[in-house]
Amino acid sequence: MSAIPFTVSATDGAARTGALVFPRGAIRTPAFMPVGTAATVKAMYADQVRDTGADVVLGNVYHLMLRPGAERVAALGGLHKFMGWSGPILTDSGGFQVMSLSALRKLDPDGVTFRSHIDGSQHRLTPERSIEIQRLLGADVSMQFDECVRLPATPEEVERAMRLSIAWGERSKAAFGTPEGRALFGIVQGGDVGELRKQSARALVEIGFDGYAIGGLAVGEPQATMLAMLEETTPELPTDCPRYLMGVGSPDDLLKSVARGVDMFDCVMPTRAGRHGLAYTRFGRINLKNARHADDPRPLDPESDCPAARDYSRAYLHHLVKAGEILGMMLLTWANVAYYQSLMAGARGAIAEGRFADYAAETSKGWADGDAGS
Repeated sequence: MSAIPFTVSATDGAARTGALVFPRGAIRTPAFMPVGTAATVKAMYADQVRDTGADVVLGNVYHLMLRPGAERVAALGGLHKFMGWSGPILTDSGGFQVMSLSALRKLDPDGVTFRSHIDGSQHRLTPERSIEIQRLLGADVSMQFDECVRLPATPEEVERAMRLSIAWGERSKAAFGTPEGRALFGIVQGGDVGELRKQSARALVEIGFDGYAIGGLAVGEPQATMLAMLEETTPELPTDCPRYLMGVGSPDDLLKSVARGVDMFDCVMPTRAGRHGLAYTRFGRINLKNARHADDPRPLDPESDCPAARDYSRAYLHHLVKAGEILGMMLLTWANVAYYQSLMAGARGAIAEGRFADYAAETSKGWADGDAGS
């Protein structure tokens, strides 16, 4: 049982809707969490992010450790004050960078030594130091330190990393203690090997966390493999704790994962796409780089609640993208984050009404049908 109140208010098949409640506010689930790696959701103001319907944002231990430094953020009042975000913040533990920056790190059973991608300086992360950094930042949800491996990988490599992550999970839990109003999530590893996923989940549940993340997916494997691993993993996790699929993903990934019992998501996809001229809408993806948009007076979606999607023509957005104007990146990022929040709000409502399968089918049909000229 989580020390942080988590309530499932309705279920529809394996899909669930509810809320995870912190002193700084509730995270309504299913939830998509915009990624604010370096204390900013790129190209957005904090109040814009909040107005899209986001309840929680992410920060990243590795990047904030390097710049501006966790101790500095703590001295300035913590990450919430530093970035002007009053709601809950979840911090990644740095485990993803163990994989993504493998050329710049040395791993041993105690932890990882990184060579900074900024200036080459050396920095050490252990489970204890990762938890300390997250405490200094003031995270509402902290993540255990783990090792994520890129797929495909050999079963032997996957099992080694999974067992190391379990050991690091125990150390993370001991270092975290029992602070009031804060949560610690364990991270299930096991790559694309179903039995290892089950072993990892069972071991973490025995240790006991406030929530359980499913890590090491969306790292090179097909969607079908990711979904199969969810089907192996979620039945092993407690029903009274939130389940968080890390680093996922596309709108289609989100709906298919909600259908398999996942409560929380994060991904750089909507913000990164916005900076590269791509919009996510109820009509599917719209590439504003395409010349067909140059004379199109229509907005991305006239029915959207987001001004960026509703009030600016595709012709203007195309012009901004082609001209490399920063405003184009800002507007498309805003529109994308708002669409992801709308997608999750729709999922919450559909689950509550017992029509999630219909909602997912209708939404997928909208993407497939598109609209003229998109």
